[in-house]
Amino acid sequence: MIVPQYWAEGRFRHRDELRQVTFRRFGWSDISQEDAQLLADARAREAFDRFMAGVKVTRRERKVPYNGAEGLPIREEIVQRYGDTGVTRNSYGARCLNTPDVLFADVDLDRGHSWPVLLVVYGGSLVAAGAIWWWLHSVVLAIVAGLVTMVVTWILAAIRAVEFPGDPRKVEAETQQRIAAYVDQHREWHVRLYRTPAGMRALVMHRTFDPNESAVAEFFAALKSDRIYVLMCQRQHCFRARVSPKPWHIGIAAHMKPRPGTWPVKPERLPARAAWVEGYEKRPAITPRASSSRRSARLR
Repeated sequence: MIVPQYWAEGRFRHRDELRQVTFRRFGWSDISQEDAQLLADARAREAFDRFMAGVKVTRRERKVPYNGAEGLPIREEIVQRYGDTGVTRNSYGARCLNTPDVLFADVDLDRGHSWPVLLVVYGGSLVAAGAIWWWLHSVVLAIVAGLVTMVVTWILAAIRAVEFPGDPRKVEAETQQRIAAYVDQHREWHVRLYRTPAGMRALVMHRTFDPNESAVAEFFAALKSDRIYVLMCQRQHCFRARVSPKPWHIGIAAHMKPRPGTWPVKPERLPARAAWVEGYEKRPAITPRASSSRRSARLR
């Protein structure tokens, strides 16, 4: 099960002479709401049993969609379903394809800021600000030093973002060469490589895959795929590819209502959500700038 149709939350409360504890867990089902509730109640009781056995467990699961879900099924609205494969609407309104065995891999060509370097610079600057406070015993000077630290850090971040990524065409060429080298070493592989506005997407076509098999992990590592995406594929037991644009890429500044857009939403909030979705779906799928960068290549 990748994307369940029904969701419920169950709770199990225990009270004795010393304390009262309550555990809340989600349940899901493709059969009925009642079936989802039965699972939720059972999972809540299971959490309590583990707690009583001395296992450290959280009292309540967070309501999150795809990113960050700790092994729970994808919590998004189902737009279309084809057997085990489904198209869902993610938390910011775009449509996503979810499939249990068709291997997709995205490569982001925008390297952005070097966060480890920034953390070192920022940490060192904070130490300097603390030293100023300790030396001069001036809270005002320490605060000023901290503010200056933030400004200088972000200036350095902007400079590094400009200088280090280099020519995007060079980064793209390096990525293509890396993927081509992998395919040359694996002669049976057939990969379609597509250029997207922010990176590249690889679609493997010679066979289907289990998200947790070693060949998938090796392919992700060779492509230097996003770590979060790799983790989610393993936990959700599926592959995923966004098939409609991000709203801000097509000129939509307003966020999908309600926020956050984690599914399901309350019935009284559905009209606002539907109105936003209608406006989103009427927009052209690709902006002129994005369309000029879309092309595909076949590797073997």
